[in-house]
Amino acid sequence: VTATVTAQPAAPNPRVGAIFLDGQSLHTCSASVVHSTTADLILTAAHCLAAGVEAWFVPGFDESAAPQDFWHVDEVYLDPRWMADQDPLADFAVARVSRQDDGSVESTVGGGLTVGSTPQPGTDVAVTGYGLGVGGPPVGCTARVGLDRGYPEIRCAGLVDGTSGSPWLAGTTVVGITGGLDGGGCDETVSYTPPFGDEIVRLLARAEAGGPADDAPSAFADDC
Repeated sequence: VTATVTAQPAAPNPRVGAIFLDGQSLHTCSASVVHSTTADLILTAAHCLAAGVEAWFVPGFDESAAPQDFWHVDEVYLDPRWMADQDPLADFAVARVSRQDDGSVESTVGGGLTVGSTPQPGTDVAVTGYGLGVGGPPVGCTARVGLDRGYPEIRCAGLVDGTSGSPWLAGTTVVGITGGLDGGGCDETVSYTPPFGDEIVRLLARAEAGGPADDAPSAFADDC
C-alpha cells in the first residue's frame, strides 16, 4: 500500500479550473483545458455534469472571479457506457466552452494539456482541484499511483467533494481525473480515476470533430 500524503493549498494552475453549476457562486467540481484543434475543450468527470443544469468553467480560479472569467459549457460529450448506465469505468466527459469575446479558452490559458493513458502503478502524479464551496484556493498534492479493483488510485487526504474532475498530471499530460469508482472515492484519503485508454481518445476526437453532443443523464448517485 502506498503512503498517504495530505493535500495542501496550491498555487492556481492556469489550465485547471473550477466548474460552477446553476449559478456563478458555488463551485462543485474541477476540470482542465485539454489541447484540441478547436482550442475550446475541457475535461472533467461525467458525474460533474447533469441534464438541464447550466454549467460554467473558470480556469485558474483563485478565491473569486469576474463575470468575464466565466466560460459557458455549451456542449457535453460522453462515453456510450456512461450514457447507458453510468458505468464508473467511463466517468469522464469532454465539454465545449465559449464566452462572449472571440478568444478561445486555450489561447487564454496558454495552451491545453495533452491527454495520455493510465500510468503504471508506482508513477507519481500531481493533482490539483477545488473543494466544493464558494471562493477558496485550489488544493493539491503529488502522490504515487496504485491499483484497486481495476481503477488507478492515489492516497492523498483532503481531496474532498468538489475535486471530482481534477486532472492527474504527469508533466503536462492528463493521465487521469478524479472520478470513477464511487464517484472518485468514498474515503477522502483515497481518490480514483477511470482508466484512460482508447475510449477517452475516441471521445476527445468526437468532440473535436464537432459531432452531435450528448444529453447528460439527469443525476448521478454514488454508492457512498
